[in-house]
Amino acid sequence: MAFELPNDFRCPISLEIMSDPVILQSGHTFDRVSIQRWIDSGNRTCPITKLPLSENPSLIPNHALRSLISNFAHVSPKESRPRTQQEHSQSQSQSQALISTLISRSSTNASRLESLTRLVRLTKRDSSIRRKVTESGAVRAVLDCVDSGNQVLQEKSLSLLLNLSLEDDNKVGLVADGVVRRIVAVLRVGSPDCKAVAATLLTSLAVVEVNKATIGSYPDAITALVSLLREGNDRERKESATALYALCSFPDNRKRVVDCGSVAILVEAADSGLERAVEVLGLLVKCRGGREEMSKVSGFVEVLVNVLRNGSLKGIQYSLFILNCLCCFSREIVDEVKREGVVDLCFSLEDYESEKIRRNATNLVHTLLGVQ
Repeated sequence: MAFELPNDFRCPISLEIMSDPVILQSGHTFDRVSIQRWIDSGNRTCPITKLPLSENPSLIPNHALRSLISNFAHVSPKESRPRTQQEHSQSQSQSQALISTLISRSSTNASRLESLTRLVRLTKRDSSIRRKVTESGAVRAVLDCVDSGNQVLQEKSLSLLLNLSLEDDNKVGLVADGVVRRIVAVLRVGSPDCKAVAATLLTSLAVVEVNKATIGSYPDAITALVSLLREGNDRERKESATALYALCSFPDNRKRVVDCGSVAILVEAADSGLERAVEVLGLLVKCRGGREEMSKVSGFVEVLVNVLRNGSLKGIQYSLFILNCLCCFSREIVDEVKREGVVDLCFSLEDYESEKIRRNATNLVHTLLGVQ
C-alpha cells in the first residue's frame, strides 16, 4: 500500500512509508530504523541538509505524522488507489471552487462545512493542494471557522489546519497568522474531539524550533495543555502529553512546564499507564526545577520502578535515565532506589538488545554503587 500514500509519508532515506517517524535535530523527519542505521554507520550529518549533528543525536517521535499515516491506513482501496492525471486535475479544480466558497462572505455555515470537509480529504492526499490553500489566503477563513463557536465547523477547520501543517513551509506561517491563540482557546473550552485535534496540531507546529519558543512563551498555552493532561479523557491526555514532549525538547520550555505544576500530574498519568508522561518527565528532569519537584512527589520512585518491570522499551529507557538524574541529585533518592531493588533490575537489563537501555542501566548502577 506504500505507493498509494502521499509522498510526504515516505522516509527520505528508504523512500518507504514511515512506520515510526522521528524528527532529527535538523528538523527533518525520517523513519527511525533508517536514520538510526545512518547514525550507527558513523554519519554525523543530516542526510538532507548535510549540517553537522551532535555526537549522540536525539530522535524525537513525530507523533502527529504517525497518527496521520495511521489514519490513511484505514481508507478504502477505492479511495487509496493511485490517481490518474485527469483525477489530479479535477482535484485541483475542485479545490479552487472549495476555497472560493470558504472565503466568500456570503457563504452559509452549511456550505463552509461542506468545503472544509472536502478540503480535509483533498489536503490529506495532495501537498500541492495544501500549498494552494495557504497561498490563496484561505487560512484566515479557516481560523474564522475555529472562532465560530460551531463545534462541527471547529473540528473540521482544526483538522484542515493539521493537514496544512504537514508542510514545513506552512508551520511558521500558521503561527504567524494567529493559530496558537485559537488552539489555546479550544484547549480551554472546546469539545473533547476538538481539544485532542488542537493538541495534535500544536505537536505538528512544534516540529520547527522557532515555533517551540513562540508556543512556549504564549500566555496559557502550556497551562492549557497541563490542564488537559489533568482533566481530559484518554485521547486528550495522550495528545496533550505528546505536545508537551515536543515543546520540552526546547530547553527554555522545561521550566515553564514545571512552573505550571505539571510534575505531580505527569507522575499520576505515568502511574495510570500513560508512558508518554514518562517521556516528558525524562526531559523535565534535565532542569533543576524539574528534579526538585520530582523529589517531592511521594511514590515517584515506585512508579518508575514499575515501568522498569512492566513498561515498553522506551519507557524503560526513560525511567532509567530519570532515576539516574535523581540519584545524582539526592542521596535520599539513592537510598529509596536501592530499597526498591533497582540494582538487580539494572543488572538484568544490561543484556538487553537496546544499546540505550544497556547504557542507561550501566550508568545507574555506577551511580548507585558509587563508581565514578
